[in-house]
Amino acid sequence: MRVLHVSDTHLYGDDSLHYGIVDTHAALVRTLERAETIEGVDVVVLSGDLSDDMTVRSYERLRDLVGPWAARHDAEVVYAMGNHDSAAEFEQVLGPRTRVVDVRGVRVITLDSAVPHAGYGHVGDEQLRMLRDALATASGPSLVVVHHPPTPAYGPLLAALELQNAREVLDVCAAGGATAVLSGHYHHSLVAHERGIPVIVAPGVANTSDACPPAGHERSTIGSGFAIVDVPAKGEPTTTFFTAPSEQDGTEIFNLDADEVAQIARVAGVTA
Repeated sequence: MRVLHVSDTHLYGDDSLHYGIVDTHAALVRTLERAETIEGVDVVVLSGDLSDDMTVRSYERLRDLVGPWAARHDAEVVYAMGNHDSAAEFEQVLGPRTRVVDVRGVRVITLDSAVPHAGYGHVGDEQLRMLRDALATASGPSLVVVHHPPTPAYGPLLAALELQNAREVLDVCAAGGATAVLSGHYHHSLVAHERGIPVIVAPGVANTSDACPPAGHERSTIGSGFAIVDVPAKGEPTTTFFTAPSEQDGTEIFNLDADEVAQIARVAGVTA
């Protein structure tokens, strides 16, 4: 089973630019065009931070781009919530925030790690029970989709905005034999192994986080990408990362110093 894994689209309901610089609608169009020739995609997974302004229209614009792409490829679509998304508007357009769907013998389990008015993530007890039950009844491989990755971040700001109960999520995933976890949030490509489970983080569509910025800084540049995840009937998935280039790639969007990072972390982090 083949997954097109896309994340952090940060769309707007109008022509607003992300950080006043990036046309995220155009970035998503470019990303999907880049993926157009990839054959055999069975499911498109969008792992959160789909909107940036939390409007109904932003989710409609997303659906209107992704839906036709998936239809051309005869692929299922799975949407997940992120910390920039709004539950009511998300559900109005895209459907339930948690979901279990079987695609070509692979179970795809979607969680909602968003915490209202916060940047960090948490998966509640009810969702953990749902995850446990879904894994227990899976007849083949299983993928868990959750925006906040259950693996540590590199940068200081994202470290303040991590999944707060990653150990609990991983406990359930490990006990249930999850094949892999698909996440976003970090805006850069990453494959980690936690409790023997691959944690696959897709690059962002809206921008790219610099995984090696100056000490104490959080830095982002223009750049978009996606992942293709091939899930075998048995064994570990294979992940291939792609870029969707533009002429502006590498242009700096922001470069936050330690004081600016600390200020944002106080507002959006776990101590807020």
